[in-house]
Amino acid sequence: MKWQAVFAGALASALVTSAASADVRIVSDPGGEVSSYIQKFHAMRASGERVVIDGPCLSACTLLTGIIPQNRICVTRRAVLGFHAASYYDDVSRSLVPTRRGSRLVMRLYPPAIRAWIDRHGGLTPQLITLRGRELSALYRTCQ
Repeated sequence: MKWQAVFAGALASALVTSAASADVRIVSDPGGEVSSYIQKFHAMRASGERVVIDGPCLSACTLLTGIIPQNRICVTRRAVLGFHAASYYDDVSRSLVPTRRGSRLVMRLYPPAIRAWIDRHGGLTPQLITLRGRELSALYRTCQ
């Protein structure tokens, strides 16, 4: 079995890029395989694009918080960040299996404020915890 840190909901990313403003708008991203998100967000960071979170950004999508500079992220009233434990797909059981090692790796990628929020809400477990509303607006500026 090849170990991969993956997140539940490995559907295709739903990022919409606006060429006129060089913004990437996240409207509904369920997450997916961690390394592909890390690569995507490093490319976005290098390009200078700004990220508008305008809906659910779940699972591996939340890694943007540790890769894209905070001053290039803004949130709308519809923004939601959803966090849960990292897991890998077990070919034998055909199911996702939580992994402490993967969760520790992911936690190291998050900025201190996100790590503190996750810790205050019970840490990374298989259950999704969501950061939204005033709590999210306290960490990231509201989009204009």
